[in-house]
Amino acid sequence: MQKRIILLSIVLGAAFHVFAQGSFPKPQFKATYSNTKPKAGETLELSLKFDVAPGFHVYSEKSDCSEYDGPIRASLDFPKVASLEWIGSFRGVGDHMVKETEIWNCSTGEFTGKGEFRQSLKALKNIPAYQVVFNGQICNESGCENIRDMVISVPALAVLGEEKPSAPVQDQPEETQETVDTAAALADPSVSATTPSSKGYISSNGQMEPCETKTFNGQAAEESRSGAWGLFLLALLSGFTALITPCVFPMIPMTVSFFIKNHSRAKAIRDSLIFSVSIIALYTIIGTIVAASFGAQAANWLSTHWVPNVFFTVIFLVFAASFFGAFEITLPSWIVNKVDQQADKGGFLGPVFMAVTIALVSFSCTGPIVGTVLVEAVTGQDFMRPIVAMFGFSLAFALPFGLLALFPSWLNNLPKSGGWLNSVKVVLGFVEVAFALKFLSIPDQTYHWGLLDREIYLAIWIVVFTLLGFYLLGKLKFSHDSELPYLGVGRLALAVVSFTFVVYMIPGMWGAPLKGLAGYLPPMSTQDFRLGGPEHGEGNVIGTPKYSDQLHIPHGIAGYYDYDEALQAARTLGKPLFIDFTGHGCVNCRKMEEKVWSDESVLKILKNNYVVVSLYVDDKKIVLPEAEQFIGKATGKRVKTLGDKNAEIEQCYFGKTTQPLYCLLDADENLLQPALGADYFQFNVEPFVRFLKDGLTQFKER
Repeated sequence: MQKRIILLSIVLGAAFHVFAQGSFPKPQFKATYSNTKPKAGETLELSLKFDVAPGFHVYSEKSDCSEYDGPIRASLDFPKVASLEWIGSFRGVGDHMVKETEIWNCSTGEFTGKGEFRQSLKALKNIPAYQVVFNGQICNESGCENIRDMVISVPALAVLGEEKPSAPVQDQPEETQETVDTAAALADPSVSATTPSSKGYISSNGQMEPCETKTFNGQAAEESRSGAWGLFLLALLSGFTALITPCVFPMIPMTVSFFIKNHSRAKAIRDSLIFSVSIIALYTIIGTIVAASFGAQAANWLSTHWVPNVFFTVIFLVFAASFFGAFEITLPSWIVNKVDQQADKGGFLGPVFMAVTIALVSFSCTGPIVGTVLVEAVTGQDFMRPIVAMFGFSLAFALPFGLLALFPSWLNNLPKSGGWLNSVKVVLGFVEVAFALKFLSIPDQTYHWGLLDREIYLAIWIVVFTLLGFYLLGKLKFSHDSELPYLGVGRLALAVVSFTFVVYMIPGMWGAPLKGLAGYLPPMSTQDFRLGGPEHGEGNVIGTPKYSDQLHIPHGIAGYYDYDEALQAARTLGKPLFIDFTGHGCVNCRKMEEKVWSDESVLKILKNNYVVVSLYVDDKKIVLPEAEQFIGKATGKRVKTLGDKNAEIEQCYFGKTTQPLYCLLDADENLLQPALGADYFQFNVEPFVRFLKDGLTQFKER
């Protein structure tokens, strides 16, 4: 029992810290100079000291990891100030090197307790107050949180022989901007877009100009409405699945018997309704807490960052091991006994405490299922998703208890408990393993790790579902399985489904599109071998587009990955621009590409009539040159990566944060049709073709 408690504490503790990332204590910096009365031309040091909360550590700039490995290293952005000269680069003082062996197998500097960064400089004359921007990462044993664009104020400094320094101002660079690009248009207008050291600061009054959202006849985009229903149905199905696990199914007749034994029918119905409503309320409250902890703003981080996705992968594998019989995830017995005693008291509170007891006792089976549903919910873009998910799960979970209390004779028709309940857990274990790959695949694409190419992903799924088929046929057994004297029709049917699924996936190893799995597999561009050779790009392209060696557009479409470059090509070629706001971890993007873009009529229009640009909003690897970095109007954050830039363009220009989003522009950046998402097209070809043709018609009329 102690081992189970310890294991559960670790799992729940880790989950709590991931779900509460926003509460990580940020370090507070204090800036001082090593010499408060320097002479003109004298060298001194700027010291940035900070405290680190107990149990946490902040990474320094030191690391022997490769460029794209390891945790996020500290970075400091110093402005260009005419009255001083920066000497060398900043350095951490008091950090110690720690080797990470589980993931990166390399060492990084860490600050614990206290930390300090130093930067050498030469005071040429009086130094006005200015600001330094810090970016880094703070972690504890359970998780990490990025520190983005933390502004550190540095006080003014008088130099001997000079007049008193002026009021706090930000020196402006002497260079002037010759061209206006997208970065400058999206950035704060008071900040130069050409000199790297001038970036990272909001205008002096602290205000940002509002975004100029592009619309077509006052309409920007259709709102997504079908996602919540899909999640609700998934949660509902998960709730019914939880009922046939060995922890729950035997308790159904026992619980219903408690309601109807020695009670009037009216009281039995009352107690069952209170019990059912309590179950629904309990799980819905959990969903509300999760929604409040995350909010919709954390969705992109959860969906694309490697930390939550690797964590979810590990959790799913832990759930699978539990279902396979390696251990049970149970709650401490004293909690269950305490609640059970309250349930025995009866009255109106009796059914309420009985509902809590059922939830606690069945945790070893329902916990992984609830966790799976919640993980799927929190990686969406809507605050209501966790609430909808838990309501759907609890509704299905509570429904049989209420119905059987209303119609007790139905109890006689329930199947008897037996070994088939354990088989349900094992089948769910195989499904959990398959789901684990889905979450590992997302950061693999986002960070360009190259671990799970399409054929490797498919190979693992083929093995997993082949083993599932053999298990259903009785050729594999786990420690808690009962003897299988004969093969039932139900198991045979499921085995046929499993092997059929395997046969369907096998052609994918040689490049078959597998449209039925669109959105759940890595994109075709990660396939190392395709029968018939690779696709040759066709489309309206001038020269070699930027980032084409790292990013790809499916179905042999030649296009761009940078908004400015694509817009310039559209102007040069005299063609409209088709913008595809997409993401490496976007399921609906892959579905649209496999089910809609693959149609010959769609490909013909895109390749012949449009300049195509795919803007990946979640790419973490491609870092913009410093000259192209800027402060975004929509977020107020420093935009450093290509993914951040594309996300800023989508939010500022089109007022959306969801993917996919399809936009048609003319050379003057006017919308030719309302910007639309996948839900509008419902993965159907005809409305998408009509959307493209209407855009062409509008383009010709202008």
